Amino acid sequence: MDTEVIVVGAGPTGLMLACELSLAGVRTRVLERRSEPQRDSRALTLHPRSVELMDQRGLLDRFLPLGRTVPGWHFAGLPTQLDFSALDSRHGYTLFLAQARTEALLEERARELGVQIGRGHETLGVSQDSDGVAVEVRPPGGGTETVRGLYAVGCDGGRSIVRQDAGIGFPGTDETLTGVLGDFGVVDPRPGALDAARAQGVIVVPLEGGLTRFVYLDPERLRVPAGEPVTVAEFRTSLTRITGSDCGVAEPRWLSRFGNATRLAESYRSGRVLVAGDAAHIHFPAAGQGLNTGLQDAMNLGWKLAAVVAGWAPPGLLDSYGRERRPVGQSVTENTEVQTLLAELTLIEQYQRPAVALRTLVDQLLGMAEVNQRLADQVSALGTHYPPTTPDADPLVGRRMPDVGLTTTDREATRVYELLAQGRFVHLTLTGDPALQKSVEGWASRVTAVTVDKYDEHAALDGVTEVLVRPDGHVAWATRTTDGGARGDERIQALTAWAGTPA
Repeated sequence: MDTEVIVVGAGPTGLMLACELSLAGVRTRVLERRSEPQRDSRALTLHPRSVELMDQRGLLDRFLPLGRTVPGWHFAGLPTQLDFSALDSRHGYTLFLAQARTEALLEERARELGVQIGRGHETLGVSQDSDGVAVEVRPPGGGTETVRGLYAVGCDGGRSIVRQDAGIGFPGTDETLTGVLGDFGVVDPRPGALDAARAQGVIVVPLEGGLTRFVYLDPERLRVPAGEPVTVAEFRTSLTRITGSDCGVAEPRWLSRFGNATRLAESYRSGRVLVAGDAAHIHFPAAGQGLNTGLQDAMNLGWKLAAVVAGWAPPGLLDSYGRERRPVGQSVTENTEVQTLLAELTLIEQYQRPAVALRTLVDQLLGMAEVNQRLADQVSALGTHYPPTTPDADPLVGRRMPDVGLTTTDREATRVYELLAQGRFVHLTLTGDPALQKSVEGWASRVTAVTVDKYDEHAALDGVTEVLVRPDGHVAWATRTTDGGARGDERIQALTAWAGTPA
């Protein structure tokens, strides 16, 4: 069949997944209900781990010039910020970049890789059998047509048709509060006018194109359903009630209400159908983690699904997507619920005094380096650690591979992340013995083998003699063994377990 994987949804998650699949040689088609790219941007940030993913695929030069970097981020809007600059990354910052820009850059890359992107194609239903999947769509011209593939992935948001038709449950909690955002072309020009709004807890962010975004929670409008349209009159009234001024807002570009419904898919896979991004997890947009979690879902799934399509995937590889990513989704939904509660309680009169005390206590805890780093690791996703598959695995296994500088025998000085640009495994021999590369030759079509003469010091690599890095930048296997025979056995077992049998 012409299409091997059908991706439903051309948001950041769907486009990132399409890029990963096509990079690995999978014939991929994206179906998107909207006829035009999304103009307005709910999300505005790429957190450190997402920036690293772009670096790993050689795309960062496209993103950085269009955004603005900041060294920290907030937790529940508390005064003490999370210090991303202190984390173990070359990219210890948040990149302010509108979601529409991120989508445009990913779509550009997907088209370069040959991905078919069908806009104006509304998905009506998904079914599967032992041979593949069938996606029924309504194309731009009307009527219906059926698109067949080997697998389908739902990246079609919280109301995912793909997830529903696959029979994947989506348990959680309905919304209990809503917030409001608005992008305006005109605001109060007086110096300090917007600072006064910020001091009252309103988020005020300058956007490209001369727009200014306001985000707030109005204590008197917390229970308004998310589906109720926002008016300019309501916006001005709420700002005046909260800050004492309507901040001069005029010429609205976009007004939206959003809620705190929180849900997590019971499974990320049902046979030949999988889910990622908002189709797998939804939550209040606390700390801007939603888009980033979706990008990281796509990076984890892409190479695994490609391996299955290509026929070399070892047993259980595709199921490891859900085993690894669902706990991450659960962690994100839980920490956003905590942040939302910390914000909500201060707005409810009978809880205000203890809520303020609680926020003060948490803010003081954020001033402790260990606490700050723990939460910064979680929000940035740099602390994501997938569980090892064997009980005696090296402590490095499952963690992000440090992006250390390398000097090698057969290429110019480079970095680990530069070696990942083609989406292949990378095997590093850190002892400088080129003979070890021969034992990897059977996997040459899937594994880039590099003999390292010298590398930047890093505590996590102390004593490590070899390391196998997954295409998504996490460590599949590492050893500190110096016994050549034992290492050889471990190496073959690890390569077979992750990269399949030799070609």
